[in-house]
Amino acid sequence: MPSIGRRIHELRILDEDSTWRIVYRIDSDAIVIGEVFRKKTQETPQTIIKTCKTRFATYDDITSDKR
Repeated sequence: MPSIGRRIHELRILDEDSTWRIVYRIDSDAIVIGEVFRKKTQETPQTIIKTCKTRFATYDDITSDKR
């Protein structure tokens, strides 16, 4: 998902009455989940994009000391 960042992917899960999305990134040592949400429209809501960017950046800040 280029709107969030490099190496960001979206997994789509079809449920009986909804479509769920998992936004994630695969690092060399972890799979980092940015958000899980029910998608109701074609576009990803800006609040989801902002939340994911913040979470991935926070994860990078925390783990950069350990790498």
